[in-house]
Amino acid sequence: MGAVTDDEVIRKRLLIDGDGAGDDRRINLLVKSFIKWCNSGSQEEGYSQYQRMLSTLSQCEFSMGKTLLVYDMNLREMENYEKIYKDIEYDALAKVIQHHPDRHETLKQLEALGKELQHLSHIKENVEDKLELRRKQFHVLLSTIHELQQTLENDEKLSEAEESQETQMETETKQ
Repeated sequence: MGAVTDDEVIRKRLLIDGDGAGDDRRINLLVKSFIKWCNSGSQEEGYSQYQRMLSTLSQCEFSMGKTLLVYDMNLREMENYEKIYKDIEYDALAKVIQHHPDRHETLKQLEALGKELQHLSHIKENVEDKLELRRKQFHVLLSTIHELQQTLENDEKLSEAEESQETQMETETKQ
């Protein structure tokens, strides 16, 4: 077997001893004292062993009472921490809620936005109606321009035909 280091011994003792109060040592001493008391020959030696046992027993009871008090205190502290945690969560949530407007204010904003949307829809309809009117007017204008061009072209063809007839008549009269 390898050499056992001091650190390993200390770790094992702490694991056995629990919180390091020496309870296991006290109990071992109490058992040894009890065995010595049982085997004691004289009454004086028995009485001193008995007193040591009572002293060790009272130390064990004190340690146990102290451990119970620490355990109870830890339970109360856990409850306090849970309560504090809930309070912190509540406060954090309250801060987030404070950044947002209340329901009445939100409803007023929604109503104002609804009215603005309705107004903008009305404006859009008016603009679309105007645009449609302008399209129709533009179509009429284009149709009129097209008809005017046709008329001008027809007039031009007619005047060319008349000129050509006049030239032909002049040439015929000259001949």
